Amino acid sequence: MGCVCYRAVDTLYSLAKGVFYPGLRFGLQWTIEGEERIPQQGAVLLASNHVSYLDPLTLAWVADRRGRHVRFLAKAELFDKPGLGPLLRGVHQIPVQRGSANAADALRGAVDALHRGECVTVFPEGTISLDLEPMAGKSGTARLARESGVPVTPVGLWGTHRILFKGRKPHWQWGVAQTAVVGEPVAVGRDEHVKVATDRIMSAICECVARARAIYPQQPGPGDNWWWRDPETAVLRGVRAKVEPASVSRSANRETDASSRSEGEAV
Repeated sequence: MGCVCYRAVDTLYSLAKGVFYPGLRFGLQWTIEGEERIPQQGAVLLASNHVSYLDPLTLAWVADRRGRHVRFLAKAELFDKPGLGPLLRGVHQIPVQRGSANAADALRGAVDALHRGECVTVFPEGTISLDLEPMAGKSGTARLARESGVPVTPVGLWGTHRILFKGRKPHWQWGVAQTAVVGEPVAVGRDEHVKVATDRIMSAICECVARARAIYPQQPGPGDNWWWRDPETAVLRGVRAKVEPASVSRSANRETDASSRSEGEAV
């Protein structure tokens, strides 16, 4: 897993890759489309959907195929956890103080990383989607793209939620399929409203998720279809709400409204 990076290779990052390499390489059945859209050098801002605790590792795997180290924007509270915190700091991940004025400082750290030509990765939804459908995005990704001048490269992931999903017992299975689709970059103008830009970014991610589901090579077995979703349902949350039952639509609208009010949240 060679790495061509703008910065010097981090020893701890390389050690971490060595630990996770066997499971990622041999434990998953990979299908990747569009990886050539991730530049091998220079600043890149990757934005992905979020359905599994393993998403950071799978997204790092995709980026590594292009020789890139990833710098994630992660919840600041993760940096306080024994063991995990020192690891995150050691591999130069970027803490985010969500819901506070300090989010601007987190964006500054990410902007600086992009200006150094690094690969910064975000999950615009801010958390794992419990219904596996793309959620409304928070404004931090659009703000980061606007401030840095770096377009957002959308990514759709699908598969590892079958292994490690929020609220379900971990279930490791060798040979689980993992698909990743990298889309065309989305440029954000300096004067573009962040809500409009956020919706464009999430729409691009939705297209990637739909494609990732469409090319997924495995089918659910009897009584195991909880993880399956049709490609057609991977649409921007507000659009899907118009055709869902009223109770589901109200829930989706509440999430969108709450996201719009949370201007201090970076991711």
